[in-house]
Amino acid sequence: MGTLSGKTLFITGASRGIGLAIARRAARDGANLAIAAKSAVANPRLPGTIHTAAADVEAAGGRALALQCDIREEDQVRAAVAATVDAFGGIDILVNNASAIWLRGTLDTPMKRFDLMQQVNARGSFLCAQACLPHLLQAPNPHILTLAPPPSLDPKWWGPHAGYTLAKMGMSFVTLGLAAEFGPQGVAVNALWPRTVIATDAINMIPGVDPAQCRTPQIVADAAHAILVRPAEGFHGHFLIDEDVLLAAGIAEFSGYAVDPSRPLLPDLFLG
Repeated sequence: MGTLSGKTLFITGASRGIGLAIARRAARDGANLAIAAKSAVANPRLPGTIHTAAADVEAAGGRALALQCDIREEDQVRAAVAATVDAFGGIDILVNNASAIWLRGTLDTPMKRFDLMQQVNARGSFLCAQACLPHLLQAPNPHILTLAPPPSLDPKWWGPHAGYTLAKMGMSFVTLGLAAEFGPQGVAVNALWPRTVIATDAINMIPGVDPAQCRTPQIVADAAHAILVRPAEGFHGHFLIDEDVLLAAGIAEFSGYAVDPSRPLLPDLFLG
């Protein structure tokens, strides 16, 4: 398998959960990690900050840059990208991981929450790509990887939580557009989604989910690594599932990723 040694990754929402797991995995190769997230001060209800994440990355063998950045704010994103280029000399990979979730129906979705999801998910992914692309286009093997599901118009995903589905599918459609525009220019623009629910803080937003029936973020991190070490040329527009990526990489045993291997796993949203 290839390596991310010396590569510079700009990862949104990397202070905890899947984003942090992807950063740690890249750090094991000796990568440079720009940790772009809002959390700069410890919160007892939501562990992890850009500073603790940076410490984890450096302990794992990478170089880290802690960047307090709200991806809804254009000035903050552009400043964070500039700081990353100043620190590491460029950007090789953008991981659009940051996302907001609210799994309620239309009448139970405050417009403030609706706006947050649209601004963070689709708009934030678009903005981060726009800011990083001038640097990615100069990189030898550039990737944009977005944590988004395969596009779906199935009403079963739209009826229960139209606001969230719109926001999450917005990330998928941004991926489609960027892949069509920049894939022919050599940028690998793809999406990744987990087969099962992942044990992150987001599961608190999903009614009836038992963490014991989830997998750890490490499975997504390992799948992301397998994607990001691939040659970028001609590899774009794919909506990849973590299990399928790992199977293709020769990894067929997934029990080690389960929080509790004795419990049945819950399938993630937006998959058949």
